[in-house]
Amino acid sequence: MAMKYIEEYRDADLARDLTKRIHRVSKKKLRLMEVCGTHTMSIFRHGIRSVLPDTITLLSGPGCPVCVTAQKDIDAFVEFAKLKDVIVTTFGDLIKVPGSTSSLGKEKAEGADVRIVYSIFDAVHIARENQDKEVVFCGVGFETTIPTIAAGVLMGIEGNLKNFSVYSANKLTPPALAALMETKGVEIDGFILPGHVSVITGTHAYCGTFEKYDIPSVVSGFEPIDILKAILILIEQNEEGRPALVNAYERAVSDEGNVKAKAIMNQVFELCHATWRGIGEIPFSGMGLKKEYQAFDAALKFNMNLPDVLEPKGCECGKILMGLKTPEQCGLYKKKCTPMTPIGPCMVSSEGSCAAFYKYS
Repeated sequence: MAMKYIEEYRDADLARDLTKRIHRVSKKKLRLMEVCGTHTMSIFRHGIRSVLPDTITLLSGPGCPVCVTAQKDIDAFVEFAKLKDVIVTTFGDLIKVPGSTSSLGKEKAEGADVRIVYSIFDAVHIARENQDKEVVFCGVGFETTIPTIAAGVLMGIEGNLKNFSVYSANKLTPPALAALMETKGVEIDGFILPGHVSVITGTHAYCGTFEKYDIPSVVSGFEPIDILKAILILIEQNEEGRPALVNAYERAVSDEGNVKAKAIMNQVFELCHATWRGIGEIPFSGMGLKKEYQAFDAALKFNMNLPDVLEPKGCECGKILMGLKTPEQCGLYKKKCTPMTPIGPCMVSSEGSCAAFYKYS
C-alpha cells in the first residue's frame, strides 16, 4: 500500500524492518554514493550510517552546488563586490566561501553592498528599486534552481531592467555522474540519485549515464524510509547482478519531470562547458545564457573572465566531492578548517560533506 503522509516515511518500526533486511541481504562490500547534499545531511541527521552493516560505505558526491563551484567563479563574485555602485545578490551559503584573496563576507564587512536573497526574484526587486546601481545575481545551482533563474531573466526583460545581470555558474547533474565514472580511482557501486533535481529533470535524464555504465541507480526522497529503501534496492541489485535505474520517489518524480520548468530553462540558457571544483572541466555540463539574453550576462557586461586558480593549499574538498576521500582524511579538517574558519566550501555549505561530518560525527 502506498504511503500518504510524511510521518509514515519516518515510522520507526518500518525503519527497523528495512535495516534488518539490509543486514540480511548485504554480503558484498559496496561503495554507494549519495549524489545530493540534502541526502548527506538527512543521512547524518537520522543516524543512518550507524545502522548499516560494515559491508556498506556511503560516499558524499558532487551534489552541493556551492561546493562544486570553481575557485575562479568565487573570485569573480568577490571582484563584483569590489566594483563601485554594484550590488551583489547571493544565496547565504556563498557569503563565507573563501576566494583566493577574500570572500563576499569580508567584502561586505569592509563596506561592499552584498545582500543575501532567498531567490532571484528578490534580486530583480532590488534592481527595480535601485536603478542608479548595477545589480548582479550570483547564479549557483543545479536543475532545481536554473528554471527560476531563467524566470528572473525574463522578469528583467519585462521590466526593462538594464541594471540587472546574472553570473551563471549553474551546472547539470547527469554529466557529473558520467565524469565520476570516467575518473581514475573512483569506485562507486551505486548511485542514490537526487530527489529535488529529479523532480525537474525526470528519471529519463539519467538514462544515458545508466545505459553507458550499467551502474545501479535509485532516485530517492529524503526521509529515513526513502533512504533506507534506496540503499536496500542498490544492495539487492548488486547482490543479484541486475543493475537498474529505479524511481523510488514516485510521489514527486516522474519519467518526464517538470516539462514547463525545463522549457523555460532551455528558453533562456544553453549548454556550455563548466569547471567543477575537484573534477575540472566537464563538457556541456553548464548552462550559459543564450545569445539573445547576453545583455543580462554579468561576465560579459563587466568583462569578468578570470583564470583558473588552484584550490586552497591542503584542502581536499575536491577529492571528497568525488568520493576519493572522506573529511577525516583531510589534514585541515577540524584543525585549520572549521565552520567558523572554513578553508573550503565543503565546510561552509549547509549541504557540504565536511559541515555534515563536523556537526554530526
